[in-house]
Amino acid sequence: MPNFGRNSDGDTASTEYLASSHSSLSSSESYGSTYGRLSFDATHTHSLRSPENLSLFKPHRSSDSAFAAIVSASNRRKTPLSFRDFKLIRRIGSGDIGNVYLCRLRCDDSCDYAMKVVDQEALAFKNKTQRAAMEKKILKLLDHPFLPTLYAEFDASHYSCIVMEYCPGGDLHSLRHRQPFKRFSLSSARFYAAEVLVAVEYLHMLGIVYRDLKPENVLVRSDGHIMLSDFDLSMCSDSIPAVQLPCCSPPHPTADTLPSSPGATKTTTTTPLSCLPNQLFRSKKIQNVTGNNRLFVAEPVSARSCSFVGTHEYVSPEVASGGSHGSAVDWWSLGIFIYEMIYGRTPFAGATNEETLRNILKRPLEFPTPTPSSTSEAHARDLISGLLAKDPAGRLGSKRGSADVKTHPFFKRMNLALVRSLTPPTIPGGGRPHSAAVVGSLKEKRLTTKEATVFGYF
Repeated sequence: MPNFGRNSDGDTASTEYLASSHSSLSSSESYGSTYGRLSFDATHTHSLRSPENLSLFKPHRSSDSAFAAIVSASNRRKTPLSFRDFKLIRRIGSGDIGNVYLCRLRCDDSCDYAMKVVDQEALAFKNKTQRAAMEKKILKLLDHPFLPTLYAEFDASHYSCIVMEYCPGGDLHSLRHRQPFKRFSLSSARFYAAEVLVAVEYLHMLGIVYRDLKPENVLVRSDGHIMLSDFDLSMCSDSIPAVQLPCCSPPHPTADTLPSSPGATKTTTTTPLSCLPNQLFRSKKIQNVTGNNRLFVAEPVSARSCSFVGTHEYVSPEVASGGSHGSAVDWWSLGIFIYEMIYGRTPFAGATNEETLRNILKRPLEFPTPTPSSTSEAHARDLISGLLAKDPAGRLGSKRGSADVKTHPFFKRMNLALVRSLTPPTIPGGGRPHSAAVVGSLKEKRLTTKEATVFGYF
């Protein structure tokens, strides 16, 4: 099997990546926390398998031709789609518990999809059944421009199959390696960071802590916009949206007060959580909210876990030390992500995984040069420094989540609410113009005779 950058724990890797030094780690976990009331309860009242609910369940896909083809095929059948409704084109990814195939509907071959085929017996043997079930549950409820859409799910013999979007643009790790000096420009890094930020904000609003943010899991759709993938390491909790008065907002640095060297890194000021009860208007009680500076806060601050999960270069200090962690791990990962996009490497990488973890815990954050080359880079460094605070209590985003991160000067010139309408830095060449996206591949393999025989009886 090829090395997919994140498969050391045996999870299915769903795209063929360039060689990466990133490796993942995980330990068995008990998902004992309550499901987010904004999200998971809805799955009991809406059935993804019901054709009449498909168009209502995914409003962001109402104009997507790939989704429309699925809805049309489901309406014609009057029953849930099955393996027989799809034809496999080629294998585009593989792992130790399954494979991912490029596929199309038999009744309409105008759109490409990705079918993830998982061996349930292998799942049970590797004690990953619960993780696979969690990923499927999360995929069912997602409806966001930068997150995957689950088009269909079904079982075939001892295989579990899910049909999702196909991403022809690959992932940001491979795309970065094709850039000059293997790093993105500041404007490109800001664009991708903004879209990832908006996606993480949505996940946190649903009570989902992602826990596996890295360039390999940020895929590029046919239109150049991003999509997060792989939710088998995610954790679910509660998140109650609220509107916060501006008096609780921590001040952001101005261009005049930004640090000019790593030694002068500023610590982000945070307001104690105790101020929140007197300053929050619970969403159910909001009647007329006026004013321009109010913050929307939806962070699963109660989410806690003691599991050792993630990718070595991206895990936070609280995970590396074996302590409990919460949603602040995603903001740490965002800081590592932005650093790698801009500087072409992660800040704490060592010669071995053990050295990397030691660096995360002990080594201070350093940048390649003593001083930033521009105001924009100074903003980027300040944002990275805030996100990479080793103490999660002082980390940017740990209290008010995306509400703090979005107002940072690094994103000052971007309208994050309309980021989907911006022109991406890179638009994948070739491919079907209306292909939407789960896995982009650099090397796609035709079905072998053995594979065709294995799937022939479904």
